[in-house]
Amino acid sequence: MKNYSEIVRVLLTYKSEEEWIEFKENWYEPHGIGEYISAISNAAAMCGKESGYMIWGIKNDTLEITGTNLNYQKDYKNEPLQHYLARKLSPDLLFSFHEIELDRKRIVILDIPAAKNVPTAFDGIRYIRIGSSKENVARFPDREAQLFDILNHGLPSIENTESEYQDLTFVKLFTYYAGRGINLKEETFRKNLGLLTKNGKYNLQAQLLSDNCHMPIRVSIFRGKSKASPLFSVREFGNTCILLSLEKILEYGDVINLVQADERERVMQRTDIRLFDPDAFREAVVNAFVHNKWVSGNAPMITVYSDRIEILSRGTIAPGQTLEGFFKGGSVPVNQKLSDVFLQLHISERSGRGVPKVTEIYGKRAYDFRENSIVVCLPFQYVDNNGSDNKLNTETKENLPYVYNNKLNKTQKLVMEELRDNPNLTQSKLAERLHLGSTTIQTSLSYLKKNGYIHRVGSNKRGYWKVEVL
Repeated sequence: MKNYSEIVRVLLTYKSEEEWIEFKENWYEPHGIGEYISAISNAAAMCGKESGYMIWGIKNDTLEITGTNLNYQKDYKNEPLQHYLARKLSPDLLFSFHEIELDRKRIVILDIPAAKNVPTAFDGIRYIRIGSSKENVARFPDREAQLFDILNHGLPSIENTESEYQDLTFVKLFTYYAGRGINLKEETFRKNLGLLTKNGKYNLQAQLLSDNCHMPIRVSIFRGKSKASPLFSVREFGNTCILLSLEKILEYGDVINLVQADERERVMQRTDIRLFDPDAFREAVVNAFVHNKWVSGNAPMITVYSDRIEILSRGTIAPGQTLEGFFKGGSVPVNQKLSDVFLQLHISERSGRGVPKVTEIYGKRAYDFRENSIVVCLPFQYVDNNGSDNKLNTETKENLPYVYNNKLNKTQKLVMEELRDNPNLTQSKLAERLHLGSTTIQTSLSYLKKNGYIHRVGSNKRGYWKVEVL
């Protein structure tokens, strides 16, 4: 069963309405709702989502939680609303209304399944979302063709996308498998490893595993904390079989992961401290390769700054995956056949320990879900042997607050906990929820922001609180 409170919380973190999401307050126009169901259902299919959503009780422009008085149970023209909508939808669509309470406000969610096989129509017309607009898809023939193609063949994947290179060779792949004690057979390996499209052409998976994947995979090192800083070096690991690229990047990660001697409180034997956790780095890089959206034509990207290392993979979490399931390690592969290869070679495993391993060490805030990518940030742990009682130097502490924990007083802890559970709270609502004065709340927020425990994402009206210490 879906956790609709969690779903709404996640949807509110998007910077704007997606084509498969629509926010309303109390708007009620049955025919218009039907048009939205058609548009969102088709948009969800095009975006690779299992469902799209209409949500009442949230301001469209500010994403403020206002609550709603929508009555979806009342009749429309002497007919129950849900019966009216179902009667005019084709094909039959198992949409459903749900009610939750969020920040003590009533929220209504319309769960709209993605279109399957054919586009969803309402009253004989197929609609689609273009940005936040709802349009008759017949007016946009290219989008209509794309929608039909996705419904007939599925979203583009490394399995059904034909490689533009058909003169591929696989000497390195055979050698790699042999090194793992597995002998590939020339006559069957293409089929067994899923390297062919339905029409017998090499697919993108074949290209990735070939002797030249034609994909640059780079590790860039900057002298400072952003890409505006001077570039120190760029190492190229692509344009070969990606299994070898992965192996070389992991080896390079071990090279740059400095071992520091911790001389503080030394009695007999000193302690060696790594710049970043090697196991977390490995899991993050392997996951980036397995789940990267290779059909975009872009490879994962590793960037090293003076205070952290970032591992970026293209795309978002897999269709059918939830944020809760993602963090619990419930793996839903973006590239199923590639995942099977990694499993066969024991590069990855089915236990789903990758994400939990990273969050165990660095917390959930190590993951940054962007519009078209997922970034894992591993902060550097510097040893200060000059008397400091913390392993992070001052510069790093200021920029990576989620791994640096000062003692908080009771009020500050209450504020942290409340913002973690309700990131969209305004300052006045926070004071109301905690039964504290506005001055006390303002003082606590000021301290927490100054010391990096929280920060505001977006504007005061449309933004939300991001809690950095878990």
